[in-house]
Amino acid sequence: MDLIGTVVKTSRRYDSSRRKRQAELAREAILAAARKRFLADGYAATTVAAVAADSDVSVETIYKRFGGKPGLVRALWEQALGGRGDVPAPVRSDAMSAAETDAEQMLRKWARLNAEVTFEVVPILLLVRAAADRDEAMAALLAETEQQRLTRMRHNARRLLKTGGVRAGLRPTQVTDILWMFSASELYEVLALRRGWNRARYRAFIADAMVAALI
Repeated sequence: MDLIGTVVKTSRRYDSSRRKRQAELAREAILAAARKRFLADGYAATTVAAVAADSDVSVETIYKRFGGKPGLVRALWEQALGGRGDVPAPVRSDAMSAAETDAEQMLRKWARLNAEVTFEVVPILLLVRAAADRDEAMAALLAETEQQRLTRMRHNARRLLKTGGVRAGLRPTQVTDILWMFSASELYEVLALRRGWNRARYRAFIADAMVAALI
């Protein structure tokens, strides 16, 4: 009985793990299809049915998991905020700033994360911004993204000020605003979209500019 019970429990754990992985893969496929559709066709023209067809799932599956188009866009925003690493970028940022004691190095490491996340998340933010005038859900999401970014920059400003390496005379609100400016989607829009800067060039500029403004 003990042996049989052990085998059954092991099998159930395996089946559960496999189902979880299959669900994760399906979610990734849906979001990849949604990102491609939204960025190519825009928010209004993209349909849940098209995303479902592209990702080989049912329309009902998407509504069940995401609640429709607004939920898909929100999930894409949240996914993009994580950056490209296995560990979400905000978690890596907090771990780095908690351990780093040199203000300039902290800023340069933030610039690396900034560029990583910006090139993933800003295309989604521009989609949200374009739809916000005509869609209440997108207007609410846009306001939420701005508030989230401001909260993060206040948090980063406090971490930076604790190093004691910030230029004399700068108040916490000023440090926050400078970090806020260099994380703005408008900067990506001007330099990456209009002038064609790649990620490496963008990262180097952000790093040097933040150091010059704050150190």
